[in-house]
Amino acid sequence: MADGNKSGAVGDRTTGASSSHEVMHLLRAWKGGDEHALQRLIPVVYPELRRIAQRYMSRERSGHTLQTTALVHEAYLRLVDLQEVNWQDRSHFFAICARLMRRILIDLARSKRYQKRGAGTTCICLEEGRAMNPQPPADIVALDEALKALAALDPRKEQVVELRFFGGLSVKETAHVIRVSNETVMRDWRLAKTWLWRELSQENSHGA
Repeated sequence: MADGNKSGAVGDRTTGASSSHEVMHLLRAWKGGDEHALQRLIPVVYPELRRIAQRYMSRERSGHTLQTTALVHEAYLRLVDLQEVNWQDRSHFFAICARLMRRILIDLARSKRYQKRGAGTTCICLEEGRAMNPQPPADIVALDEALKALAALDPRKEQVVELRFFGGLSVKETAHVIRVSNETVMRDWRLAKTWLWRELSQENSHGA
């Protein structure tokens, strides 16, 4: 299991590329009514948004109709409607962007449900992109359904999975966004992975 100092975390990857001060300055200006602030923000955060999009697309089947650049663009279009969000910090911003990308892919996948369930899916593992064997094959719709079921039981654990697995946030960043301790995040992350693995295994066996 990854620890809180994982080198691939949002904060580590973007040091010097998009400082917290610059991101927050532009977010506050945008919330305050400066319509051009979002346009100035996007080039600053684009490299990280692209990395988040690549995390999603790496789990999609080859030949997906939506590519990484298009996913970032679609997220930007939805971000325009979120001007009134009370932005906490840059980690919160990237967490929201990760959620937008998740919704975009879910909406697209659900629109194609006429296709045979499970056709062309990839194995989604819950170890932040690393192999975890044995693991149940699941498409992003199945994972989304499992996450919704988890959210009904424990909303915080679902949020931890979304921030860590999809958003790529470290334990520390995740704890900061949802305002709990690092230890709580690590415990939730461990229990949520076990729960989701069981749900996806059952989904796979029922669909066989």
